[in-house]
Amino acid sequence: VQLQASGGGLVQAGGSLRLSCAASGRTFATYTGAWFRQAPGKEREFVAAIRSVGGRAYSADSVMGRFTISRDDAKNMISLQMNSLKPEDTAVYYCAAGGRIILSSMRRTSAYDYWGQGTLVTVSS
Repeated sequence: VQLQASGGGLVQAGGSLRLSCAASGRTFATYTGAWFRQAPGKEREFVAAIRSVGGRAYSADSVMGRFTISRDDAKNMISLQMNSLKPEDTAVYYCAAGGRIILSSMRRTSAYDYWGQGTLVTVSS
């Protein structure tokens, strides 16, 4: 599976952005999709994930109520709608995919087999 993330950019605090991640190769429908982010000088952290079966979504506490992850398996794509953006959301955002991820591992980078190249989101105050 190859992943291509897009949609990053510069936005003012309080604004919105929508990130997209297009998957190619093997069918994406059987994989859990996720978004992680990495701010300068910090470790990569979990943002949100969405299951392959049922499409149940999970979010980090820091983005709950502001970010929404979704998937369109017909288009082999996952998206991250980001609203009410804050300066602390500034980071490189990475999409990821993995199979057979148990719930307790969903927030770990090691659980995912495939990664996109990252897209930069900058939120100005």
